Amino acid sequence: MIFALAIVVAWSYLDGASLGTTLFRAIACAIVIQLGYFLLVFVMVVRNSPTSADKIRDAERTLSSTEVADGEKFSARRSLR
Repeated sequence: MIFALAIVVAWSYLDGASLGTTLFRAIACAIVIQLGYFLLVFVMVVRNSPTSADKIRDAERTLSSTEVADGEKFSARRSLR
């Protein structure tokens, strides 16, 4: 964001714009960048489907379960708690 703002300020300076115009361009650029960032994060959050509490609870039960699946052998990696 800072790099983009620096480019806008340099462009305004090289264009011969007044201090007020340069400031206006920098503020407008900052607003556009921030709005784009906000919309990007918002879209990412909306597209991500929430995990239901039941799925989380079932996953936790499976991890802490002491039952052995058919054909599974006990090893040092699986302990009996």
